[in-house]
Amino acid sequence: MNEIDMRSILKCVRCGTCRSVCPVFDVLGWESSGARGRMLVAHGISQGLEVDEAVLDSLNTCTTCGMCKEMCPSGASPTTVVEQTRHQLVLQGKMTEAQKELRINALEKGNPLGEPKDRMAWLGDSRKDAADKAEYVYFAGCLSSYRFPEVAKRTFDILKNYGVTVLKDEVCCSSPLLRTGSDPSELMSKNLEQIKEVGAHTIITGCAGCYSTLKKDYPEELNVVHVSQFLSDRLEELDLRKLDLKVAYHDPCHLGRCSGVFDAPRELIKAVCELEELENIREKSKCCGAGGGVLKGYPDLALEISKKRVEEVPEDVDYLVTVCPLCRTNLQRGSEKVKVIDVLDLLEMSMG
Repeated sequence: MNEIDMRSILKCVRCGTCRSVCPVFDVLGWESSGARGRMLVAHGISQGLEVDEAVLDSLNTCTTCGMCKEMCPSGASPTTVVEQTRHQLVLQGKMTEAQKELRINALEKGNPLGEPKDRMAWLGDSRKDAADKAEYVYFAGCLSSYRFPEVAKRTFDILKNYGVTVLKDEVCCSSPLLRTGSDPSELMSKNLEQIKEVGAHTIITGCAGCYSTLKKDYPEELNVVHVSQFLSDRLEELDLRKLDLKVAYHDPCHLGRCSGVFDAPRELIKAVCELEELENIREKSKCCGAGGGVLKGYPDLALEISKKRVEEVPEDVDYLVTVCPLCRTNLQRGSEKVKVIDVLDLLEMSMG
């Protein structure tokens, strides 16, 4: 157990504040399923605790949403402890089957989904507009590339007007590996090499996980902006028309609470329609339930957390809007009453 882990563990005074805000504890209710319990488990591992299935489940059901850190009166960071403890165990070969599968897929196929097909197929007829050199790069990410290709295409077709290109051999940003304890360096190196070849000074992404990872975890400091930030700075140039719609907005954990990006998505939404806020927003936004490998490893748990978040959606809204494909995926799983869309879908309605 390294110094950072132990320092954070010892900051925890076992007050239980995190129990009231942890989305996983809210569903499962076991002490080991909340931040305080995970801190005790991590400390136990440092003292020689045997790592069995229950220990792995305790650590790997954390969505890394950061709410515990946000609310901790002692300044502890359970999320950091969880991620570093996962990494320590992976180095010892102690991991779940879901962790193994994520790692194998990401390293062998360039994406944690295990998709074998051309990652950049979404470009379609816009492939000709992807320049070899540019100051800006659009980093689509795995989910947009494979699950929401229409959003990736829509995003690039707007961004290319500002001299933005793509990475021709983009691979996973490595967020799933980082969050679940595996070595991200191979994927990072592949992306960094391409960024340097393109000569870009700014990376634009539409995924909260990609944003946080590119900005905070890459070995070189990159200028990273979310697509909502890039476009909100250019609102007057977008030729948007007002829509007779009312929508709610979900703050993704890794873009909002963990990175402080709250206003840009709301500015885009308010430019085209009415925004009705959820009960818990901005720093207090509730997790969608998918992050930290939970959707992959514990899909039933992810679904229950999603359902609790969707309960906050007002009855009179036309859509629930978010700016993260992972949030979109899991929120739609938990929603029967409202369709979940990306803010770029909303912009297309306004520009169409």
